[in-house]
Amino acid sequence: MTAPEKKLENIVAQLSPYEEWQKTEGIPLIRGHSVDDMKTTELGPWARNGGRGAFVNLEGTELSADAYICEIPPGASLNPERHMFEELIFVLQGRGATTIWTKDDRKQTFEWGEGSLFSPPLNVWHQIFNGQGNKPVRYIAITNAPLLINLFHNMDFIFNCDYGFRDRYSGEDGYFSGKGKNYAERIWESNFIANVYDFKLQEWKQRGPGANAMFEMANNTTAAHVSEFPVGSYKKAHRHASTAHLIILSGQGYSLLWPDYGEWERVDWHKDSMFNNGHDRWFHQHFNTGKEPARYLALHWSSRKFGTLSFSCSRRPLGWISIKEGGAQIEYEDEDPRIRELFAKELSKVGLKPQMPGVKK
Repeated sequence: MTAPEKKLENIVAQLSPYEEWQKTEGIPLIRGHSVDDMKTTELGPWARNGGRGAFVNLEGTELSADAYICEIPPGASLNPERHMFEELIFVLQGRGATTIWTKDDRKQTFEWGEGSLFSPPLNVWHQIFNGQGNKPVRYIAITNAPLLINLFHNMDFIFNCDYGFRDRYSGEDGYFSGKGKNYAERIWESNFIANVYDFKLQEWKQRGPGANAMFEMANNTTAAHVSEFPVGSYKKAHRHASTAHLIILSGQGYSLLWPDYGEWERVDWHKDSMFNNGHDRWFHQHFNTGKEPARYLALHWSSRKFGTLSFSCSRRPLGWISIKEGGAQIEYEDEDPRIRELFAKELSKVGLKPQMPGVKK
């Protein structure tokens, strides 16, 4: 056996291909379980993109999904781009337009504003414009870039592949019209949601008091949902694959995150906060301590249409079946009594009382 040409430490990668790519982008990187206020997060110049930005790698999601915050100066636009990863874009502030095209299809342009949610079709050219001359636009995007970049570790393929996914986009008119299809189990399929803040939800009590809507967009494997729960209430604890990024649309409160047999980690939130559910398969539970309903947008891997991870429960509704029955949810009667005690204490600080159903013993 011949002597090795290099020492092992010079061969084994210290960073993943995705992490190496992030370094070359030259913008700030935010880590942790949460971002307190996405509208005031510090950004840096982003040469490739043409705007200002910051990566957000929430702990537990780094290998499958990431986020970035982007800002477009008044009257400006980002550079055109296409890529082999999916992207869900939620507009935090401002209004503007996006143009999409392929080598085989004419350009289409659609307008959007604060609260809009959309997804450029996979590997389709797109360019985002700020439609205001006096204010910046800021948005948050969730992608599955870590998975794709680590899989192929070839940036020319990721950003310069000519393949067209005609099953995703074939130049059809009105692709971003906002029209859609309503399915059972609160599912709305559309390529454009004009305003997530006031989107009409359907009552859904399997996770506790409140309402919900599930979004399928652009034939993606990534998807979204919106949930809202009333004053004085909290959701049932549950767990799933660690890919969800939760964006607070209204209200204030906190969430508890914990692994099996581990201690709670607490994340406090308010409008424009973003956080995740901890590491893979951690339990998490959301509490409304404000004086208005709490509404959040969750952007995550695994749609109902193309279920790829246990998050979507697309094959079996494990997400709202009790852990006693092999599911992933802790019913109110089975939770740690300290959870309800803490909630009552937090509500008392703002002059409120719990409005929760009684617990069966």
